[in-house]
Amino acid sequence: MGLHMAVILVSNDDGYKAKGINTLVSSVQDLGEVYVFAPDSQRSASSHAFSLHSGIHFHRISDRVYITDGTPTDCVLFAVRGLMDKRPDIVLGGINHGGNLGEDITYSGTVAVAIEGIILGIPSIAFSYVEYEDDPDLEFSGKVARWLTGKVLEIGLPKGILLNVNIPKNPNGKIKITRLGKRIYRDSVVEKILDNGERIYTIGGEPPTWIREEGTDFDAIEKGYVSITPIHLRWTDFTMIRKLRFLEDEFKI
Repeated sequence: MGLHMAVILVSNDDGYKAKGINTLVSSVQDLGEVYVFAPDSQRSASSHAFSLHSGIHFHRISDRVYITDGTPTDCVLFAVRGLMDKRPDIVLGGINHGGNLGEDITYSGTVAVAIEGIILGIPSIAFSYVEYEDDPDLEFSGKVARWLTGKVLEIGLPKGILLNVNIPKNPNGKIKITRLGKRIYRDSVVEKILDNGERIYTIGGEPPTWIREEGTDFDAIEKGYVSITPIHLRWTDFTMIRKLRFLEDEFKI
């Protein structure tokens, strides 16, 4: 696919005012027409949720920039299915404020942007800067996004494949193609009793760590590489299909 006048759809889960999405937009705007459909506020950890049972609002705030009270998935779904007058050549999520590594991707609204993109048959990339900072330096992250977006527009991606990209705080200037690693979560439920006696609950605990294995996204980030993980949604375990076939003959209720 050539670079001339590409149509680029950008969304995120941190909201349209976040530094990450604005860095991403400015980094790729020379590659074509950039459309932004983004949440009007923070939607982190919304995963692949979309607004099935309620209507949502979209507001045009500037040329090709729309905000919504819906989810990141809503942004892509509604944009592609009806609100854009052109079909995107590529869908970009991010740049997320915080990493999306290992099992993080199952919670991530940023990765959900790319997931919805490939479900709709559009090449998609999710970008994340791994550190949580109030005012992150995203200059290098923007350069990574510009380079990889241009490359995917040029060579394409296999159908049903998205790229999950994580950028370290102290990059060594190189990329590494990786597989998803394994998170170690140490979550706990925290109860708080309000003055009126109402009980509310949040998730607390120690920060998650990871299993150290060479070739994973965690390993690459720890060594200063930009991690690029190809991900598909073919979740079927074909080995277990063969192993469980005997149950078809034994089934009786």
